[in-house]
Amino acid sequence: MDFSIIDASKLDKSWVTDYGVFTSTGATVIAYNTKNFPEGKAPTSWKDFWNVRDFPGARSLYGRFYYNYEAALMAAGVPRNQVYPATDDKVKQAFDKLRELKPNVKVWWTAGAQPVQLLSSGEVAMASAWSGRVLDVIKEKAPVALTYKESVAWGNAFIVPKGSPYRDLAMKIINYAITEEAQNALLPLGTYGPVLASAAARATPEQAKLYVSFPTNLKESCIFNDEEVAKYTSKYEDDWKKFQLG
Repeated sequence: MDFSIIDASKLDKSWVTDYGVFTSTGATVIAYNTKNFPEGKAPTSWKDFWNVRDFPGARSLYGRFYYNYEAALMAAGVPRNQVYPATDDKVKQAFDKLRELKPNVKVWWTAGAQPVQLLSSGEVAMASAWSGRVLDVIKEKAPVALTYKESVAWGNAFIVPKGSPYRDLAMKIINYAITEEAQNALLPLGTYGPVLASAAARATPEQAKLYVSFPTNLKESCIFNDEEVAKYTSKYEDDWKKFQLG
């Protein structure tokens, strides 16, 4: 990417790629029904998610291999900072771990609204889910909560189509989106948070609970590596389909 056009100098390298920058953050988190798991008995790791004996109830996971690869490895005890690179051995380990839980996965969700609906209704006790979706139903007093421990943190980005006649204007918008002013404006919204560390650090104690980019939350997260994910999803797409059908 031409960084003479986009000033990414204040962004942590986690939110900068060869092809662009992220402008807000979210995460795929462990979410749960608070009636099943009240405060003090709630899951705090993917090991807990896999532990259907001590944390009983149906599960729901995403219908694609990504997010599941990361979650399964953490459930198997792989440290967050060793999830990538995605080697053949790690992929095998992830599939083996997913096979353990598969009988308890009631729904493989494909749309962001699904897991929070399943949790809210009590159809499942625990699910992977997008943090913003969970925060939305929490505002509506649904019996749902999340933890950012071992979450899979990812970024949102604007896309500029190649050949767009509005390229220069788009670059100005992207540059504005990563300024202190724009990033601070995300804090009171309560859905997806800032990529700018200085903005995330300004969160109030209540706001800090909402955003994966708040320093203490991010410290306990696995940061999604788009390049590695693109490699393993394309290489193991057929294996994933067979796994789901088998």
